[in-house]
Amino acid sequence: MAPNNPQETEIDKEQSFISHLIELRDRLLRVFGGVLVIFIALFPFANPLYSLLAGPLTQHLPEGSSMIAIEVASPFLIPFKMVLLLSVVLAVPYILYQAWAFIAPGLYRHERRLVFPILISSTLLFYIGMAFAYFVVFPLVFGFFTSIAPEGVAVMTDIGKYLDFVILIFLAFGVAFEVPIVTVVLVKMGLASTESLAKKRPYVIVAAFVVGMFLTPPDVVSQIMLAVPVWLLFELGLFFSRFMLVSKNEEEQPLEANEEGGVYTPLSDEEMEAELDDIERQEDLTEAAEAKANDNKASPPS
Repeated sequence: MAPNNPQETEIDKEQSFISHLIELRDRLLRVFGGVLVIFIALFPFANPLYSLLAGPLTQHLPEGSSMIAIEVASPFLIPFKMVLLLSVVLAVPYILYQAWAFIAPGLYRHERRLVFPILISSTLLFYIGMAFAYFVVFPLVFGFFTSIAPEGVAVMTDIGKYLDFVILIFLAFGVAFEVPIVTVVLVKMGLASTESLAKKRPYVIVAAFVVGMFLTPPDVVSQIMLAVPVWLLFELGLFFSRFMLVSKNEEEQPLEANEEGGVYTPLSDEEMEAELDDIERQEDLTEAAEAKANDNKASPPS
């Protein structure tokens, strides 16, 4: 068979690259369209949604206090910004589906079996982290802040500053709740073992408080509220990693059992060499028998 023309090969590669770019463009347009549809559906409810977001703070404001807008365009731009970010967050499953549809054809079967559950579980954990921040962390943090205000100081938070604050908290807790996924992936890829990770537990706890110090506002309450879940989620990741290893060993166990119900043991070097010698002798005997049979067939009868 004649070799391919190098020029034709280059043309095929270029066409394949262009087709990938076209598909990437189509996926991005679908993502943009999905976010736009959600944004159009939610924008008429921008003000009620912002009031719902500000609920954990307004519930703890002193009587007679309220949130303020110090910029001229803030009453319009801040709810607009919030709805846009909310649209992106709600569209995350659709965005991940488009990303999955783009990369899945280039993955092996075992890679697809690993990546798809990771995408689903990481999305759910991110949402759970945001819900934990809204329903658990916000009431405690805002109650603490408003209770320690000096006498004579009116607590009146700007709506723009408040939105920036809650976005930071949402991201911090959403990312922190991905710790089990990171732990499982490290063990699954063989980059770490459950034993080595368990031995590093004290360092993980210290690192959780350090991360909480940098990702949360400068108060002890929010730092503890982030560090403790990170530690517990690390333990959860270790549990699932051990469970996966046990399940894998149970699946492989029947393959290691012999017919008598025992378990095969590794051969020593001497036993391995003896097995190879036996195989070579059997092959030599087989070849000699075949050669003798061929000679008998080739020689004419007397």
